[in-house]
Amino acid sequence: MTTTSTTTRLRRRSLLAALAAAPAAGAALVAAGPTAAAAPGGGPGLAVRGADLSFLLQSEAAGARYADARGRVRPVEQLLRSQGANWVRLRVWVDPPAGYSGTASTVELARRAKRAGLKVLVDLHYSDFWADPAHQTTPAAWVGQDLATLARTVRSYTAQTLRAIADGGGRVDMVQVGNEVTAGMLWPLGQVYRPGQPADWTGFTTLLRAGIAGVRDVHPRRRNVPVMVHIDRGGDNGGSRWFYDHVLAEGVDFDVIGQSYYPFWHGSLDDLHTNLDDLATHYGKDLVLVETAYPWTLEDGDGLENLIARPEQLPDISRFPPTPQGQADYFEALREVLLAVSERRCLGFFAWEPAWLPGVGWEPGAGNPNDNLTMFTHDGRALPALAAFRPPR
Repeated sequence: MTTTSTTTRLRRRSLLAALAAAPAAGAALVAAGPTAAAAPGGGPGLAVRGADLSFLLQSEAAGARYADARGRVRPVEQLLRSQGANWVRLRVWVDPPAGYSGTASTVELARRAKRAGLKVLVDLHYSDFWADPAHQTTPAAWVGQDLATLARTVRSYTAQTLRAIADGGGRVDMVQVGNEVTAGMLWPLGQVYRPGQPADWTGFTTLLRAGIAGVRDVHPRRRNVPVMVHIDRGGDNGGSRWFYDHVLAEGVDFDVIGQSYYPFWHGSLDDLHTNLDDLATHYGKDLVLVETAYPWTLEDGDGLENLIARPEQLPDISRFPPTPQGQADYFEALREVLLAVSERRCLGFFAWEPAWLPGVGWEPGAGNPNDNLTMFTHDGRALPALAAFRPPR
């Protein structure tokens, strides 16, 4: 998810508007593009019920404590597990600002997750800081490498990171190669869209294959550690087909389709279901909704204007008002959408940073623009939406 200043958010919206035109330009490819050979099966409904907890160590260091609805304080990973969660997602930046999501903090959080009985999805950004459709900045230490050298670096870094996590006691169960790579990764060499030029998938898919090869160097059995390719097109079927058709046409071999879906940016729940249902049928791959969130209030908890702060930003506010119960109702409706995807191909969802309380900024010295999208009150008390992590009957 993007958590940036107003200027950056405007840049992101401009880019996403430009990307939205891509499916129209490639309509023939979407209609007749490559259909992956169907993988056997599909999973049990909502087999994945997880949360991204990447800010957790920083929140705890800032004094955050988490309690259930009765006020009993517990480590948040244990509290989520008691509600039925069975996965965590952890992002990794290459050389981030001090205290942010580096390999060492990921090792610690992965180890804690394992102790709580949770599986681990590692989200490799291949950047020193936030990576999303508007930002895919090559790590400073890798700048200047040509494409072949950069691909070798990506493969080596991927393998080294996964080995470090395993050696630290937090062996991973799924790997996300890149974060919201809708427009590529590791820019400029892996940039798909450049002003005034046709889309170029070669550099991006070369680097994507290198990251996947790094996963397979450590975890050769895809059944044990599947690889996800993740974009931010949860409600956009044309854009999703445009992306995955091109990636598959370039010979990228991956296992799971990952999508971000925020209803205030990505369309209705009906749009989400239409997209996921089509992707499941067309590609024969499992899907995971790897990022989602909904506000429980429009009030700000730290003095920084929140990303979602006005009623008009919520397209279905009469059904899902920004209240604790409205948030819970959103997640209940989301569960029903995911359970209805064809062949049970949608494995489940991750709530994005539901424990990111006021006190930790999206960058050093900044505030938290998402403190009303958590599943805890500003003082750490559990909200009703945590019931969404329960297994289906």
